[in-house]
Amino acid sequence: MIKALIFDVDETLVYYEGYDGLEWFEKWGKKEIKKLGITLEFETYKKMVKGELPRSWVERLGVDHVEFWKAIDKAKLEYRKWAAERGLIKAFPDVDVLKDFKQMGLKMAAVSNASQECTEFVLELFDLKKYFDIILGKDYRYLDGAKPNPYLIEKALKALGVLPSEALVVGDSASDILAAHRAGVKAVQVMRFGEIEGADYYVKDLNELVQLVRSLVGKDL
Repeated sequence: MIKALIFDVDETLVYYEGYDGLEWFEKWGKKEIKKLGITLEFETYKKMVKGELPRSWVERLGVDHVEFWKAIDKAKLEYRKWAAERGLIKAFPDVDVLKDFKQMGLKMAAVSNASQECTEFVLELFDLKKYFDIILGKDYRYLDGAKPNPYLIEKALKALGVLPSEALVVGDSASDILAAHRAGVKAVQVMRFGEIEGADYYVKDLNELVQLVRSLVGKDL
């Protein structure tokens, strides 16, 4: 029986108009990295973000990896503030249905690989924070716990007080699906940008998610 929903944030609830990862790195990330006294190429940075390299890999360049990721997140937050001022961060038009899940008595978590500060910033921007019982960004104590690692999903389950069989993870990416399955939770892919293989359920938007959840309430997953 469904008791909780665990939502990804970026590209599931909100999106960044015109965002380009390489452009962000060149304009925002590099200046913070240079302050640490190191040089890093975008492709290597991207591999750490995707989990192809451990986040601690950067220590071979002579910098503490926690300090490195805090510097990256400082640049990410600066970008978000800049983008918000220009109206470039958008909430998907269907996010208002989050209230329907609260009315159904479901517990809800927001879980993101972005920092806690970045995650709360975008949720507050659109007055979405009020819907969530818990909000979890990346954990600096365990940086490799980012999705597709199940760590953050497991943390959310514990905080919500529900079993894996009592929750659904809702996201847009392969890392959301993998993290869910590794935590023993069924995954719903919101097909904002096309279908990704491996999810247990597919919806085209959050309106369809409401219909799906209503059909599953009271049933064993």
